[in-house]
Amino acid sequence: MATVKFYETAEDGRLRFAVILSKLQQKYIFCKHKERDTWEIPGGHREDGEKIIDTAKRELQEETGALEFNITPVCAYSVTAPDAFDGKETFGMLFYADVTCVEKELHSEIEKIMLADEMPEKLTYPDIQPKLMEEAKKRGFL
Repeated sequence: MATVKFYETAEDGRLRFAVILSKLQQKYIFCKHKERDTWEIPGGHREDGEKIIDTAKRELQEETGALEFNITPVCAYSVTAPDAFDGKETFGMLFYADVTCVEKELHSEIEKIMLADEMPEKLTYPDIQPKLMEEAKKRGFL
């Protein structure tokens, strides 16, 4: 079971991931990887030398086809899970994006996106994703 914690800030050098809760037409955007049968919130790994906001923008574009959007940081978070990163605490930044325009076709490892009123039941990271959404709601972003 993963433990998720939330922080107002975190040292930039520790932020390894960006996760972007996003909406299009007032519905949440979830994506499905070509090699999985589960849904996830858009996001991914930070590349070397990349600013975390740029990671968020890149991942949102790659995974949802977003062309036009406004993106805002929500908070920093950490995950500690016995089956990931040798059980060490890893940090990420949670963002919210209001998407106004997407491409008709995806050009990444993502097979398809889904627009939904609620989080789907079959999640890639069921111990983490609902907690991220709950925190964003508490902070008034959703």
